[in-house]
Amino acid sequence: MNIQQPSYPPELVTILDWIRYSISAFYQAGIFFGHGTDNEWDEASSLVFQAINLPLDMPTVRQEALYNTHVTEAEKQLMADWLQQRVELQKPLPYITHQAWFAGMPFYVDERVLIPRSPIAELILQGFTPYLNHEPKRILDLCTGGGCIAIALANQFPDSMVDAADIDADALDVASMNIHEYQLEEQVIPLLSDLFLGLKGERYDLIVSNPPYVDAHDMADLPAEFHHEPEHALAAGEDGLDLVEIMLQQAPDYMSDGAWLFVEVGNSEVHIASRFAGLQLTWCELSQGGSGIFAIQKETLVTYWRDKN
Repeated sequence: MNIQQPSYPPELVTILDWIRYSISAFYQAGIFFGHGTDNEWDEASSLVFQAINLPLDMPTVRQEALYNTHVTEAEKQLMADWLQQRVELQKPLPYITHQAWFAGMPFYVDERVLIPRSPIAELILQGFTPYLNHEPKRILDLCTGGGCIAIALANQFPDSMVDAADIDADALDVASMNIHEYQLEEQVIPLLSDLFLGLKGERYDLIVSNPPYVDAHDMADLPAEFHHEPEHALAAGEDGLDLVEIMLQQAPDYMSDGAWLFVEVGNSEVHIASRFAGLQLTWCELSQGGSGIFAIQKETLVTYWRDKN
């Protein structure tokens, strides 16, 4: 889709002018939020502050002190360009700015990877309390994408070794960029692997995965913003659990004794009971929003598949 060179009213001179103008544009266009923000004000503030190179984690009182300061002509042009892409192309803001936040950390993103938004971040920052009784030494982030979960895990467990596995070489290129940015090349290892296929002989104390899990019904109803993301990183069959079933079958062979597996399945949680009747999963309680993450230990999985077969 071709878009014309953006223009903007000359009356827009301050930071607050541009935030207000962006909010109005978002309302008029009816855009969808869900890639880092959930409302017009936060989205507009994020766009404007990134365009003028101010940190998003600046304390609110300092942000407010800057609202009536003037912006430069170059900054105006950049804000107008980003706003046009956000509204006319309905492109998620992190793909425009190439920055997304996860677990309190900024990451590079582009359209080779999903934009991180998983509630797994809360579990990481809590050290997976109360599930883990000791710090894991070997960790696997399965379906790592841009490497955000793997890097957040390494940050939380600094004495661990983390494998970041994905089937998509392009996604692993982005993961490698983020690993380099955080100087974690000795701790976080990107690995090309179709689920566990490339991990023969490995054993992990903790496996975390945010795999493709969107079912066919939800894929058909996704807002336009989600169509900028790689489809293969979202869709996973009629009930969204095709990859999850393979993971649950194969995971015990890659888990140390007492190891935990955490998997996000989102809205496809509703299909779990029919797909895996009798499987005793623990659904994680989240205080910061989100749902659809289950936890299960190796021994429970071994017993389930033994009895089922």
